[in-house]
This record gives sequence, C-alpha cells and structure tokens, in this order.
Amino acid sequence: MPTIFPTRALCWAASLGLSGSLLTTLPALAQTAPLALTVQVNKPGAPIAKTMYGLFFEDINFAADGGLYPELVKNKSFELDEHLLGWRGIRGAAALSTYTVSNQQPISATNNHFLRLTAATASPDAGFINEGFRGMGVKQGGEYTFSVYLRKGAGGVSGLNVTLEEGGAGAGPEAGPSGKTLAQERITGLTTEWKKYSVVLKSAGTAARARLKLTLEGAGTLDLDVVSLFPKDTYKNRENGLRTDLVQLLKDMNPGFLRFPGGCIVEGRNLTERYQWKETIGDVASRVPLVNRWNMEFKHRSTPDYYQSFGLGFFEYFQLSEDIGAEPVPILNVGMACQFNSAELAPIGGTAAAGPNAGSPHNHEDDDPTLETFIQDALDLIEFANGPASSPWGARRVAMGHAAPFNLKYIGIGNEQWGPQYLERYEPFMKAIKAKYPTINIVSSAGPSPDGELFEKASKRLRELKAEVIDEHYYAKPEWFRQNVGRYDNYPTTGTKIFAGEYAAQSVAIGSPDNKNSWDCAISEAAFMTGLERNADKVVMASYAPLFAHVDAWQWTPDMIWFDNLKAYGTPNYYVQKMYSTNPGTTMLPVQRAAGAKNGQDNLFSSATADDKTGDILVKLVNYSPEARPVTIALQGVKKLGKAGRATVLASPDLNAVNSLEQPMNVAPKEESFQISSPNVTYTLAPNSFTVLRIPGKR
Repeated sequence: MPTIFPTRALCWAASLGLSGSLLTTLPALAQTAPLALTVQVNKPGAPIAKTMYGLFFEDINFAADGGLYPELVKNKSFELDEHLLGWRGIRGAAALSTYTVSNQQPISATNNHFLRLTAATASPDAGFINEGFRGMGVKQGGEYTFSVYLRKGAGGVSGLNVTLEEGGAGAGPEAGPSGKTLAQERITGLTTEWKKYSVVLKSAGTAARARLKLTLEGAGTLDLDVVSLFPKDTYKNRENGLRTDLVQLLKDMNPGFLRFPGGCIVEGRNLTERYQWKETIGDVASRVPLVNRWNMEFKHRSTPDYYQSFGLGFFEYFQLSEDIGAEPVPILNVGMACQFNSAELAPIGGTAAAGPNAGSPHNHEDDDPTLETFIQDALDLIEFANGPASSPWGARRVAMGHAAPFNLKYIGIGNEQWGPQYLERYEPFMKAIKAKYPTINIVSSAGPSPDGELFEKASKRLRELKAEVIDEHYYAKPEWFRQNVGRYDNYPTTGTKIFAGEYAAQSVAIGSPDNKNSWDCAISEAAFMTGLERNADKVVMASYAPLFAHVDAWQWTPDMIWFDNLKAYGTPNYYVQKMYSTNPGTTMLPVQRAAGAKNGQDNLFSSATADDKTGDILVKLVNYSPEARPVTIALQGVKKLGKAGRATVLASPDLNAVNSLEQPMNVAPKEESFQISSPNVTYTLAPNSFTVLRIPGKR
C-alpha cells in the first residue's frame, strides 16, 4: 500500500506547532506507442455543477485588513485592547506635552475611544505616525482619500497637517525621522464638536512602505478618531471598495462560488472571539474590531498586531460574490469554538455558554449565547441576503445600497467541527433553517480529517439527515493527491453531494513554515482534480485553501495568491485552479484507458467534459513524468469536428519551480493550436505538464 500522509485542517496543524510547440527543441522521442485514451462523447455522464470550482476565503495571512480590504491605516479607531497599536509618537512624542486614549464623550457608544493630543508650544513634530500594514503601498499619481473625525479642545490648535511620506514603520518605541514627502494637505475649520473632515492626497511617488503623519498646527488640544486613508482606485470605484488587482485575479478565475469568511475565523478561539456577521454590516466607522484568531496561533509566525476591522464585512462579501459572478457561500458558527483551542460550547438549552471562557468580557451583542442565538443569526442572515425591503434584515441590506436580493442559495453550518457535539447542534440548526427556508442548500462538516472513525460517523449521520453537501478537508504531501485520485470513485451517486472545501498539497509538512507553492504540489493537485471532475455526479464544489497571503505578514503556507503592498502574483497552484475553473464544461464525459488501466496509471491522469454552449470537447491531461509523452484520444461517437483545437499548457521541467513577485510568470500557462484530422486526436504532452485540450466538435 502507498504511504498515506496524515491530513489536518489549518487549526489542527497550528495546534501541532512547455507547451507542445516547444517539443521540437527536445530530443527525439523513444519509439513507443502513444498512450491511448477513449472519450465517450456519445455517452455523456453527470452535469458539471455551476459551483464546481470556486474560492475559499479566510482572513489569514493578512488576507482582509492589509490585503483585499485596502484601508491603509492600522487601528484607525483606537478600539483595540492595545489602543495605540500601529501608532507611534514622532520622536517619542517629545513635542507633545501629553497624549492619551480617552473615552470621555466619544463619537458613539460602539466607537468609544479616541486619541487626544496636547502640545504646549507649536512644533512641526507635535503629532503621531501610523505605520500601516507593514507600511502603506502608494502609487505615483494615485489619489487617496484621507478622512478623520476631529474635535478641538483648549488652546489655539488651528488645524491638522496631513502628510504621506516615505519611511515605513519606525523601529523601536518611536517613529523615526521624516522621509520624503509624497503628499501633504491641511485641515482647518475645527470646532468644539465632533465633525468629519476629508481631503484627497495625490502621491508624488511610488512607495511600498509609506506612512501617514499627522501633526498639530499651533498649540493646544485636539481629539482624533476614525482616521482613514483609502485609495480611490478600488474595484468598481466603490467608496468602501476592495483592492483592484486582487479582485481581478479572482474574477479571472470565473469562480462558481465564494466561501466566506473562513475557516477557523468562523469559530474563534472561544465563543467571545467568534465571528458575528451582524457586527460587520452598517456604518464602517461603527464596526467594532476584533483580534484575529491567527495572531498568535503559530509560534514560528507570531503576529500580535493582527486583527479584524470588519471594514470587509458580510455585505462586502456578498457584493464581491456578485461582482465576480460567484454564488455566495457564507459559513456560520454552529455554537462551537475551535475544538483545537478552547472547545467552548453554546448549550442547546439554558442561559449560559459552557466552557472555560464562558462569560468573558467583550463588546459583542450576547455575552451568554445559547444554540438558539446561533440559529437565529442564521435565519436573520438569510433574510438579510434574500428578504424584501419590508423585512427587518432585508431593510438593512437595502439601506446599505443593495435593493435587490443577493439570491443566497447555500449556507454552511459550522466550519470543520466533529464529534457528537457537532451533530447534536447541527440537527436542530438544520431543522430550523429548513422549516423557514426549505430551498436553502446546507453545507455540513465532516471534520478536519478525510478519514478515520469520526469522519465516517459524521458522513454516515449527515447522509441519514439528507444533508445537501458535506464539506471534506485535506492537506497532505503531493503524492497523497496523486495516490488518491480515485477517492470519490466509490462514493454514492445519489443523495448527499461533496464539497472538497479545503485542500492543498504541502511540500514539506502540514503547517510547516517551509512549505512552498511548488510545481510538484500544483501538478499533483491538478492530477487529483481529474478525479473530482470524473465524479461530477458526486462532487459539486471544490476550492483550494488558503486563498491569500501577504509576503511580509503570513502565518500559513502554501497559499494560492501572494501579494505585497503594491503587487500580486498567482502561484502555479493558482493557474491549475484557473485552468479548471475557466474550462469546466457542462457535462462530464467518461474517459477510458486501454486494457482497463485506472486513472493515474503510468502517471497519466485524465478527465473530459463537453461544453454544450460552444460544442467543444474539453480533455484535461496531467503528465507526471520527466519525459514528453504522445497520446491518442479516440473521440467515440463524435458527430462533427473542427480542423484545429486549442491547447493550454502549464509545464516546468523543474518540479521545485515556484513563482514570485520578481518572477510572477515563471510557471504560467501557454496557449497554442494543434491540428485535428480525425476523431483520433493525437497530441504530445510536455514533461511534467498539465494540459487542457479544447476540441471543437458536436456530439
């Protein structure tokens, strides 16, 4: 038996501390017969679900704040436990007589802390600097809207100087000397009442590690709150929009769904820190931030400044899904904190949460939630997404600017919980949703491991309960993916379907900081995905995880898309996913090998689909071999063929090859045409390659 490597989900690992045209340059092929495949064009199988290939988003690796959500100011409202996180006094605040974070007469009950600065004498250094998220990325000619709430106190402060400058975060307890000025504006007209002010800063240069400097004009006291620096260049130019290049990378994938907001983010280390969607909608300035559960999870990547501002909240997730043409798939807490952390449980009845962290102080709406609290949150979310303007939560959506429903069809109950505690909470949760919204499809959890007693028991019980979709997760060595290409061959063809919700090949070990997004990992995932496609009657959703990572602020690797404050690139894994999601077809076509060889034998992996919209036949081929290999594809029962096809080829002779910010296209697809002269199509696969052949035809 091959070695099967243990798989675990993210928080488990955390707790454990050349295309065909280039072949003319290769040596002559050995005189061996081509590998023979038969695609049964006249015997179509199951339809390919429109949701087949999608995206899994979790706020890990600075994916939201500092990433997809482009607010440049860290801790803009001083609401974190460490109130001045991200802020540093200029030269140790030497020019200020006092500074403090106060809660006297704040802007609102939820936004109840602000920064008070007092200067005894006027000084150009009387102020604070915000470091941003590993610096602030700004582009030459780019415009950035600065906004702030100000209130004038005693003394003669006449204005606030706003400067965008090079320099990034200063070292040590104080911000260092000023760098080159990139933009500067002045705010005047201060009053003794809170008032919002805004100016536009136009950067005179490009900098990946700029910073924001705020200084008092004159002597006296000034209160500041909700300090924001937001690029005007956002996707669809929205005021609270998302980072354009990152959204475009997602849209280019033609994803079938977007799962959000996670992941273990949903659970929290305890129920106090769970994700509560209701606190992520409405006025951005009133959204209460929360520590990110990944901030101290990994000893090798401690990130104490990692938090969630919720500027990217559930409304924005739904809007993003709509923008990229993906079905929204929100995942909600089932009344369980992460079982690898506190394992805190909300009781099925009663008035207080069970567990070591029950009742700890926080800003959330319910200190002692029972399961009914979580069920009601789910029902309210469906109303928020789909309800009319006359409904309470539908009215909240309309007030945020989206009159039409989001047409939510899927909702997840729990992230990757397991054991009887999950199942006994899942069942009343499911019944309540189905009673009010019978057409909603429920995504349920099979736990963090793809096998074992807990996995088997959960899968059996969920099928008995007629769950629409079971979410399975697996992280493993590359060879596991190639060896398990037939994983779903013997699953039931009727009833509950499968969501391959989190998977990624690990080049070193699960949770290792040394994992790479190597071509070996990506091509192994491509091989595995032929098994997903061949079982389209059982598998209806699949997504790589995690999605995003900041090159200077990651906690977990590998990840599909990497970025810094200015640029982003897709990994080889990204291109594998994109080649599948942009070439899904509409109907699965059976593929057979000569002499009954199984998929993956001789390291050749294959699947095929028909695109009923275009008439094309799509054949996906993975050659996990250092040799170029000719194949013959017999299109059985095809009625009509074009004279030329298109091949998209992702290949590298080096299985350790990776992409980077400096070489973003080191491993990237190339396209070429190939000739078709008969229903027996011949093609030579490049060494170590994943190829999609698009053959014009009619069945």
